[in-house]
Amino acid sequence: MGNASTALEADWLGACRRAAEALAALLDARPTTEERAEETGERGEGGDRTLVIDAKAEVVIFEQLDALHAQGFRFCALSEERGVVDYGSDDVRVIIDPIDGSLNAKRGVPSHALSVAVADGPTMADVVFGYVKDFGTREEWRAARGEGAFVDDERLDASLGERRNRAGKLEVVGIESADPRWVAQSIDALLDLTHRLRAVGSIALTLCQVAGARFDAMASLKRCRGVDAAAAQLIAREGGGLVAFPGCDGGDLAAPLDAVPRVPVIAARSPEGLDAMRRVPSV
Repeated sequence: MGNASTALEADWLGACRRAAEALAALLDARPTTEERAEETGERGEGGDRTLVIDAKAEVVIFEQLDALHAQGFRFCALSEERGVVDYGSDDVRVIIDPIDGSLNAKRGVPSHALSVAVADGPTMADVVFGYVKDFGTREEWRAARGEGAFVDDERLDASLGERRNRAGKLEVVGIESADPRWVAQSIDALLDLTHRLRAVGSIALTLCQVAGARFDAMASLKRCRGVDAAAAQLIAREGGGLVAFPGCDGGDLAAPLDAVPRVPVIAARSPEGLDAMRRVPSV
């Protein structure tokens, strides 16, 4: 132990579970919108105003990373708030969004989550472990590359397909970055392709709904950040879904693991569904 290669062998699931438990307690201790809306006065690496709950959540996560580093594991971490933190090697990367769906968390809307991914390279294709904890439903979503995906330790059925209505439209499609301006520019395509829309307010959780075949497809109407999608895109793929980051040089999974909004993310339960999502405009 102690060199970079062994960092992939660390107990990432245990660390994520401990962090999720501490985060749940933190959120429970600040239940009101007034408490959760308090800002630090700074902006995170991703550009958003940092909430006190975001900053405290990040402390909880980095306590677990500090502990793994103390055990001899070497890696680097990228968080939405702190940016890149060096733990001795960049061969293994930990991609963290302490609270994906922080606007929901701030307003007391249940759909918000901890998202953690571990990768052995710089792109979405290199993610080897993904963990998403839904603080609304209390569900735990996780996946390891080549080993399938699980929700609350129940293996997801990768054979499940999509559902369409009698007109051939995808029955339920999740949309993210649902600003009315971006919805307006995408509405013609959505009318042609979808029967019903759902806006969860968390890219990670929307991808997880595709992983569980609860949604037939999803699309972000704006470019997303690597920290938002890194963990859940692996869960979606290991759960039998297809994921793409359209517009990336190098292929559908070549989006970089960073905190910069570069390209949108789309996902579906079938190649036909994914092609349909490619036709939804984004900004």
